[in-house]
Amino acid sequence: MRKLFTSESVSEGHPDKVCDQISDAVLDAHLALDPGAHVACETLVTTNFCLLAGEVKANGEVDYVKLAKDTVRDIGYTLPEIGFHFEKNDYQIRLHAQSSDIDKGVISNEGAGDQGLMFGFACNETKALMPYPIHLAHRLLERLSEARKSGEIKWARPDAKSQVTIQYEDGRPVGIHEILMSVHHSEEAENQFMQSEIRDKVITPVLENFVPYLEWSGDFLYNPSGRFVIGGPDGDTGLTGRKIIVDTYGGMGRHGGGAFSGKDCTKVDRSAAYMARYIAKNIVASGVSDRCEIQLAYAIGKPEPVSVRVDTFGTERVGNVFDIETAVREVFPLKPYEIIHLLGLQKPIFRKTAAFGHFGRIPGEDGSFSWERTDKAEELASILLK
Repeated sequence: MRKLFTSESVSEGHPDKVCDQISDAVLDAHLALDPGAHVACETLVTTNFCLLAGEVKANGEVDYVKLAKDTVRDIGYTLPEIGFHFEKNDYQIRLHAQSSDIDKGVISNEGAGDQGLMFGFACNETKALMPYPIHLAHRLLERLSEARKSGEIKWARPDAKSQVTIQYEDGRPVGIHEILMSVHHSEEAENQFMQSEIRDKVITPVLENFVPYLEWSGDFLYNPSGRFVIGGPDGDTGLTGRKIIVDTYGGMGRHGGGAFSGKDCTKVDRSAAYMARYIAKNIVASGVSDRCEIQLAYAIGKPEPVSVRVDTFGTERVGNVFDIETAVREVFPLKPYEIIHLLGLQKPIFRKTAAFGHFGRIPGEDGSFSWERTDKAEELASILLK
């Protein structure tokens, strides 16, 4: 049976992603001064305006306005005529102290910073153990960003979207049905020229280097509205935490609803979602199953998860799927502070997670994307594949 599945991604200059990066830049700045900082920073941007709001408990002073300006400039909003300029924007700060009620439960019990449910997912469709549609959508925008910043594509502006539709047969990807890209552009750029440049300088090199390669039908939609001169925060208001499906698995697999950016990892919305991905990826890497979804759930102020669930969608190579759940509890620490320690989540590593997906990228030497390691796969295989 053949079916289609579509996922989208957005660039680092998309208004919501501008907000995610500013919020995570605030988190990183506090963690650099105080690894035990508690931060929950939300950002809003619109035409020539940026607002930071939320709660912070941390040692050390951070210049929030300079931090926001630097982030906006680094993204590429340096042209005054596009309605969002790193120097000309009006920046307002509404950050205040964290609730002492929340703080008491987190500190005294080393418990979760909130209640909630989190999911992690992995599958063997790609080398990164990510679903093919979202992984390709991210890689297209990464390549576009490189070409824009290097000057290879001179007309491109920071805001962009990609959308990829993959054809599946019996649950396996067999072809690229369609690619859609919308790119914020200069006033004088013509659609036909831009479409040719995107095809030649973005899509072709990504597909040539993408493993496993799937045949592309050639169907390509470019800027289907016909014009994208007004873009970025001037074209659409941005908010932290609105791209939770882009940040995770592109709609393939469930989502608990919690956003990541701007939150330190005592907030299980972030740390437990990273841990669930780490567990799911190691299970698939071990050969125990072809697909895996993990659900973790927590109560505020309590360290132990209230539930742990494993779903392998019938692809498991063990006699009893409950054996996998038992192995998960044996191999992986699941208390919030244990997760933070294992994955190194008190380092200033988070701004780089805030564009092009939190999952499916190579772990860094600084500990970033540590949840992408597969260092527990061998241990899981020894327990479950006897």
